[in-house]
Amino acid sequence: MNRQSNCKPLNTLFIADENTVKIAESIRGKENIPVCILKSGEENKNWQAVETILSAAKSAELGRDAVFIGVGGGVIGDLTGFAASVYMRGCRLVLAPTTLLAMVDASIGGKTGFDLFGVKNLAGSFYPAEIVYMPVHSLSTLPDRELKSGLAELIKTAILSGDDFFDMLAETKKEKLLNGGELLTLIEKSVFYKGTVTSEDFRESGKRALLNLGHTFGHALEAAAGLGSLSHGEAVAWGIIQSCALGLSLGITPLKRAEKIKTVISSFGFDCSCPNRLAATDAFKTAMKSDKKKKHGKMTFIIPDENSARIVDIEPNKINIVEKILTEGYIF
Repeated sequence: MNRQSNCKPLNTLFIADENTVKIAESIRGKENIPVCILKSGEENKNWQAVETILSAAKSAELGRDAVFIGVGGGVIGDLTGFAASVYMRGCRLVLAPTTLLAMVDASIGGKTGFDLFGVKNLAGSFYPAEIVYMPVHSLSTLPDRELKSGLAELIKTAILSGDDFFDMLAETKKEKLLNGGELLTLIEKSVFYKGTVTSEDFRESGKRALLNLGHTFGHALEAAAGLGSLSHGEAVAWGIIQSCALGLSLGITPLKRAEKIKTVISSFGFDCSCPNRLAATDAFKTAMKSDKKKKHGKMTFIIPDENSARIVDIEPNKINIVEKILTEGYIF
């Protein structure tokens, strides 16, 4: 569906949080455009936040041709995207991601949503932004933990896209990456790869599912820890390690590749042993069973292989393989 690109200022709503409201105000300039300010953090990624956006749009008397502009990290992007997808059955959407994670992952591909009933992104829609504007200068303001969260998604994409990207990432020191031009190159590579995959498989019926590498484990860990307690990147990095362990157990992931992935993840400051104790909890198991990728009663995992990764469905009677890895660990 083609959408007009000329947006009238008075039919626009900026959505930001406490961390990005000044950026939103600087982008909108001197125009008298309303700004909806949300609470920051994963713990506030809920229906109440969506309702706040919709209420602000209604109060501003915005029409169906309104444009919602989300300025912030992945949480703001997901909430703004979902609100845009349902406001008057769909209005226009522009995103200005201000975190590394949002730039390389959350703002690309059109996935929107919010956390519900303790499950991450249980409710959502596919609704791509017509424009994604990346104010890369905002990366210099991010705390180390937030940068690491985005680095986990960069690592994930590099694993999937092939040896050239992954080798480049493996050969780059963390300090050099964050202080030099290499980061912009890696952002471009990540955006290009994800954009290509999602354009070919928008509703995730095939290859796009590979982008969930580390997420089946990671989302469950986030839920078990309490949404917002761990960063998404910390959970995904841990999840990639568990995916490698599962791949080794199933004879899919070569040991040399698993070791290389683990080395790269460790080199960027992630704790690869990050809390397996949480994986033994009922909360973790419940979250795993509620995973959106589950089909026909089978758990779906993305497992690294020789050059990229593959989709693997685990039968209910074989889920003990996964549980053994989580409770006993898999050393490599």
